[in-house]
Amino acid sequence: MPTNLYGIGDNYHPEKSHVILALIRRVHEAKSKSAPVVTIWGTGTPRREFLYDDMAAACVHVMNLDQETYNASTTPMQSHVNVGSGEDITIKELALTIAKVICDEGSIEFDPTKPDETPRKLMDSTRLKNLGWRARVSLEEGLRRAYSDFLRMLNDKVMSDKLSF
Repeated sequence: MPTNLYGIGDNYHPEKSHVILALIRRVHEAKSKSAPVVTIWGTGTPRREFLYDDMAAACVHVMNLDQETYNASTTPMQSHVNVGSGEDITIKELALTIAKVICDEGSIEFDPTKPDETPRKLMDSTRLKNLGWRARVSLEEGLRRAYSDFLRMLNDKVMSDKLSF
């Protein structure tokens, strides 16, 4: 069972993307327009866990385990393995990190009149950790890679006008 995933080739649509991708797009657009502030819904206090493109590696790791090792960590009725980084971050910390990755300037403000949604989403990935797997890409490095991919997709859109954002 995966946590919130993001990465190369993801959806940056302004209304249909997940939080990291939406924030990347909004901070980039603010930077492009020299807007001094990006306003984000809610208080910024909810916490989320994210995983950058490591899901496949986690699956391969589990599939390559010998049956005895796998069976020692699971039971027939509880055989799923949560896949996550094991760390969460507030939406405020996430937004500030994205702003740092993209522009090192501007500010983030929050609109507490808008909903926060679920206070915390953090998976227990202890079983996977005990099976010897850890996320390879840190959040900040994943955000850098995702932003580079976003810029590539923007360039491809300008060049071919085939992508619908």
